[in-house]
Amino acid sequence: MTRGLAIVGHGKMGRLIEELAPDYGFDVRLTLNSTTNAHSVGLTRENLHRVDAAMEFSAPSAAIQNIRQLAALGIPVVAGTTGWFQQLPCVREAVESAGGALVWSPNFSVGVYRFRQIIAQAASAFAAEAEYEAWGWEIHHSAKRDAPSGTLLAVADEMKQAGFHRTINLSATRAGAHPGTHEIGFDSSSDTITIRHTARSREGFARGALRAARWIVGKTGVFEFREIVNELE
Repeated sequence: MTRGLAIVGHGKMGRLIEELAPDYGFDVRLTLNSTTNAHSVGLTRENLHRVDAAMEFSAPSAAIQNIRQLAALGIPVVAGTTGWFQQLPCVREAVESAGGALVWSPNFSVGVYRFRQIIAQAASAFAAEAEYEAWGWEIHHSAKRDAPSGTLLAVADEMKQAGFHRTINLSATRAGAHPGTHEIGFDSSSDTITIRHTARSREGFARGALRAARWIVGKTGVFEFREIVNELE
């Protein structure tokens, strides 16, 4: 059965999702950009009447209002925009109060999810090795607005949750058209251990988001992508 998809934010990621949507059983029935959806004006019941799920890939300044409006209209949302996660508690409350559904993540790549698992295990192991200091570095294309990225911040948080409570020095580079590299390192006077994930393109992010959109149809609640990865088809 083909389902209707709305794409809120029609930049490079939005256009790639539109291209790949049929592979996941979706028909794109609405696309909105910063002009057609200023202050969420394009998110109306009339525009969304044939839509079963929405992709939110706009901008940090617009994401929260878009998610709230979609939830109020009963449209499940996959939110790939980053830079707004400090407001997650109030967004969660709004979505749950509306009986809506949201999957959010700083990164929808299944490979990045596995990378984060590996980093958590490494952080736990090095937590007991006091001579090792840690760093995190990432590079993205020059148009990416948040730095460090939401992914790098999430990885650093997972390291702390895994027991690595020493300083983790984070840095970010913005240049060119790079789709994204994230690196974590542990360094001592004796040696260096480096773990890196490099994306070849945005396709892995888009496919993960589409799998999440297919999963969330018919559900309610707020989920982080990593919570549902093992349930995706």
